[in-house]
Amino acid sequence: MAKDEFPGWHGTTIIGVKKDGEVVIAGDGQVSLGQTVIKGTARKVRRLSPGGFDVVAGFAGSTADAFTLLERLEAKLESHPGQLARASVELAKDWRTDKYLQKLEAMLIVTDGNELLIITGAGDVLEPEHNVAAIGSGGNYALAAARGMMGTDKNAEAIARDAMAIAADICVYTNGNLTVESIKK
Repeated sequence: MAKDEFPGWHGTTIIGVKKDGEVVIAGDGQVSLGQTVIKGTARKVRRLSPGGFDVVAGFAGSTADAFTLLERLEAKLESHPGQLARASVELAKDWRTDKYLQKLEAMLIVTDGNELLIITGAGDVLEPEHNVAAIGSGGNYALAAARGMMGTDKNAEAIARDAMAIAADICVYTNGNLTVESIKK
């Protein structure tokens, strides 16, 4: 099979919801290769604690690439303790300019409980509108569902879980086996 014919690892859904002083990041557990589910219980949401500073990160894309980025983010947070936005911008700069990092195929959603950010390989550090961020193959479904629930009395975790359930019903590369992490500030 030629490289351009290889189906590749595909799919995931990660959502971040910020509401009433709480930020929740949730991710599904499905890993697919082409049209085959390889694993249904992957953990794509992690808690990082560089220097005692709590950050939650969720990733979509290549797992090895995402772990490389998470390690780099931890190093940036150690250099800039308590400054998630600055550490994220420094990571995005490196990602954009370093020839090795440029080949990485992943995206991150990160939070320290105050800020909710999306970090991309294009050098973007985005603070989402409406306090909801989503990435991955089912990201747009989860984003739309969560935005529709933001005006309800549901808390951040309930919105994230319900939005992920909707995405899992629509996106074949997303399952309902969730990892959920939250931070309150």
